[in-house]
Amino acid sequence: MHHQKKLGLWICTSLVVGNMIGSGVFLLPASLAPYGGISIIGWLITATGSMLLALVFARLSRLVPKAGGPYAYARAGLGEFAGFLIAWGYWISTWVTNAAISVAFVSYLTVFWRTPAEKPLVAAVVALAIIWLLTWVNATGVRQAGQVQLVTTILKLLPLVVISTVGLVYCQTENFIPFNPSGGSPLSAVTATISLTLWAFLGFESATVPADDVVNPERTISRATIIGTTLTALIYILSTAAVMGIIPSSELKVSTAPFADAARQIWGTWAAYAVSVGAVISCFGALNGWILLQGQIPLASARDGLFPPVFGRVSKRGTPVIGLVVSSILVTLLMAANYTKGLVELFTFIILLATLTCLIPYVFATIAELMIFINERERFSGQRLLGASTIAVLGFLYSLWAIGGAGKDIVYWGFLLMLAGLPFYVWVNWSRSRSAK
Repeated sequence: MHHQKKLGLWICTSLVVGNMIGSGVFLLPASLAPYGGISIIGWLITATGSMLLALVFARLSRLVPKAGGPYAYARAGLGEFAGFLIAWGYWISTWVTNAAISVAFVSYLTVFWRTPAEKPLVAAVVALAIIWLLTWVNATGVRQAGQVQLVTTILKLLPLVVISTVGLVYCQTENFIPFNPSGGSPLSAVTATISLTLWAFLGFESATVPADDVVNPERTISRATIIGTTLTALIYILSTAAVMGIIPSSELKVSTAPFADAARQIWGTWAAYAVSVGAVISCFGALNGWILLQGQIPLASARDGLFPPVFGRVSKRGTPVIGLVVSSILVTLLMAANYTKGLVELFTFIILLATLTCLIPYVFATIAELMIFINERERFSGQRLLGASTIAVLGFLYSLWAIGGAGKDIVYWGFLLMLAGLPFYVWVNWSRSRSAK
């Protein structure tokens, strides 16, 4: 049954902005405080690298207008096995990200309700309750999920936009001195801030994933990706600079809610509560968007015969309920296995793991674009591909640098998780060969 396409430019842009501005930015000024003003350079490099990757994805969305995002592009350019590896890695990154965002959601709730901060079991139950509520919202239809995204994106942008405009007036220049208080070299300080800030940019490829539901995907997806990434970069850099300028570095390092603390210094306690509400809404909106993705990846892979056929089934509303539910069960297991850790320790480990499992698909996508240019030369005859190829190569180098910045432990765990998918690939191929007999 052919269902009507439902996602236009503004909902796609809100999917990009909403998935990027999730839990990360509200905590990042505190994480970046040990590096001082030099972290702004890290932000600028990460923004540039993310824009290069966004341009690669925007072009790929026109070359391969199919659902599945990075997975579909890797398969088109590098073949079935690479496509499977990327589908597997990207799927892991989406549900791991959902675990991280739900942890952050509960952390912000503790501003209003202290119990989850003191009782890990209560925190786990609240986090999982929100995961399953949004799994149900997404199971009722893509359109409903898209509308939730548009509303939550507008609500969460308000505190960030206010701090990044009005807040700049209250900046004290002495808060930026020394420029690099980390004690390390400028290069090591910038590399460390790139690893931290990249988490905040994950999701710029969000509009490429539900391509089958997008109106005029070739045009809409590339525009939504570029508009969304530019808007987000601008908000991030201005708001971080404002928070660093308002709160002295010694206080900022230990802040659990830097934006709320900045608002409190300017307008008082009511403003801190208002910003905390924005942060809770932000996590809720980001979680909604990432749960949409966690069902779409297995769906696209199953349709191409790389995941078991059961993931390819959709409800009469056109939603991949099996993929959504299985992903949320995996989130539940991850949370249950790790909830004895402190909230911050758990959050840090999960965001670095999610960043790494997202970066591997980005690396493959940049190479896939170059391979499509080589394998389909006739299709591009008369077109100048030097600019696009240069952007792809720069995107590849940036991704490698960022993977190196994630640290040895995270690369180790990420590699093991990727290899864990290989028996799955054998099983799917065995099932396919049996059904072909």
